[in-house]
Amino acid sequence: MAARVPTLDFHAHFPVRADREPVREEYIARWGAAKWARVAGWLEEDQRAWRRAWGFPDPEPAGPDDEMARRWAEEVDRHRLVRVVFLTGGGNDRLAGIVGRYPEKFIGFAHHDPFRPDAASELERAVRRLGLRGYKVIAPVLAGRIDDECLYPVWDAAERLGIPVVIHFGPLRYQGIVSGANISPLALQDVARAFPGIPFVIPHFGCGYPRELLHLAWVCGNVYVDTSGSNEWVRWMPYDLTVRGLFRKYLDTIGPGRIIFGTDSSWFPRGFAARYLEEQLQACWELGCTEAEVRAIFAGNAARLLGIAPPDRDGACASLP
Repeated sequence: MAARVPTLDFHAHFPVRADREPVREEYIARWGAAKWARVAGWLEEDQRAWRRAWGFPDPEPAGPDDEMARRWAEEVDRHRLVRVVFLTGGGNDRLAGIVGRYPEKFIGFAHHDPFRPDAASELERAVRRLGLRGYKVIAPVLAGRIDDECLYPVWDAAERLGIPVVIHFGPLRYQGIVSGANISPLALQDVARAFPGIPFVIPHFGCGYPRELLHLAWVCGNVYVDTSGSNEWVRWMPYDLTVRGLFRKYLDTIGPGRIIFGTDSSWFPRGFAARYLEEQLQACWELGCTEAEVRAIFAGNAARLLGIAPPDRDGACASLP
């Protein structure tokens, strides 16, 4: 086991019971159930192979929110996490209620559609009234371009609120999305330059677009990278790439101050994906990172963006204001 340091998981998703499955429903409405059965079979086969490779159990259906919150609070204690950040969780009000059960363990982000007519005011409400601490957007599923100036009121609100904004770019394997106007992090160029006060965090090391993310981060000092997930996408690149290699490249370019640890954890019985933590810690130690650099990557940078005191050597962190 790699030497541990205080750990703040900046990228997780609260498991909620879904009222509907829009990807499935939309596909069936257009193409029919028989074709969906074939597509779903590919996806399930892929998931089984991935879980087998990592030694993960099959996921359980999400239970009631109070039960899932209790189990996640136990995960925070079991793995001695500083906190866990849930980027999504069934809507802003619902997630705020979940986070409110364990405010010393959980942090939540707003995650509504930025193209909503009231998106800017909803972001203000989510942060000022509900106590959410950031904003999560999945760019490839948006109805329009992420650099459309009609979204500038949203970014203006985020900048005034002083919150981090996490934006997923890259393929969405289980939604069948591998292209589009918002697939590359470069789509964020004009927004990141226009709103330099927003820390934009791009997850999964760029998820298929590491070159583009590096170029974006080269010209925009407010662009960060998060390390979350299995980063299975590296297997589908046309050249050899590893998580250790990604750490090396980002450390050599943007440096340890703009790298943020996350796991993309969500479902049970897996809970907190400790395997990802161990792999990434090992990579950092083997690359010769100092303890201060490792502490920054695995908790300190996230704490700074969230506006909380950095954890002490035992992992304790000041209460949220």
